[in-house]
Amino acid sequence: MRFMFVGDSMTIGRAGDFTWRYRMWRHLNAAYGGPFAIVGPRTGLYDADAPVSHAYGDPGFPAQAWPHLAGWGEGWQHMAPVVRDAVAAHRADILLVSLGLIDLGFYTDSDRTALYAREFIAEARAANPRVRIVLLPVIPNTRADTDPEFAAEVDRFNVLLAKAVADLDNAVSPLLPASRPASYDIHRDTYDGTHPGPSGEHLLAGAFADAMHQAWGLGAPYPFTRR
Repeated sequence: MRFMFVGDSMTIGRAGDFTWRYRMWRHLNAAYGGPFAIVGPRTGLYDADAPVSHAYGDPGFPAQAWPHLAGWGEGWQHMAPVVRDAVAAHRADILLVSLGLIDLGFYTDSDRTALYAREFIAEARAANPRVRIVLLPVIPNTRADTDPEFAAEVDRFNVLLAKAVADLDNAVSPLLPASRPASYDIHRDTYDGTHPGPSGEHLLAGAFADAMHQAWGLGAPYPFTRR
C-alpha cells in the first residue's frame, strides 16, 4: 500500500516540526498489518522561504518516509494540475488530503475552490482509476475569529466538499470524508492559530487514521491522549 500526503503548510511543516505526516508514519508502523510505503515527489520542510530543510523534529525519522506532495502557500488550485503526474510517477494507492485554507484565505472563493477539488479528484483518477482519497475539511484558523465573511466561506466550502464526495464517490475509487477532530482547538493545538503543534499533529493524523479504520478496516484507531 502506497500512501501520499497532499496538503499546504499544515502538511509540509517547517524546519523543526515533527509534522502530522511523521505521526501517521509512526501509527502505520504500529497498526497497519502489511507492507506500506510513503510516496511523493517532494521531501522537504519549509525553511528560509523554500522547502529546503530536512530537519525534522525526530532525527530518527527515516528519509524513505519523508515524501509528500505538499507546499507552503499551495492549495487545491496548485495541486490539481500536478497530482496526475505525482500519482502516476509514484504509484500512489491512497491520498491523504488536507487542502483549502490557502485557497480561501488568499486566492479565490468557495465555489471556485470546490471546482478545483473536483478537478483534483478527476486528475488523480486519470493516473490511477482505483485510487482511494481521504479528504479532511478545512479547519478554520484564527482569522475566522475576526473575519465573519472568511468564516462563512470556510463553512460553505466544507459543505461543497462534502457534496463533491457524495457526487463523485464510487466503489472502484472511493472518496472518504475525514472528520475534523472534535477536540481540535486552534488556541492550544497550533503554534500560531493555523499550523499544528505536537498535539495538533496527533489530532490531524488521528482524523485520517480513524476514518480509514472505521470505513475500510485499515489499521487501528489512533491512540492519542491529550496531556
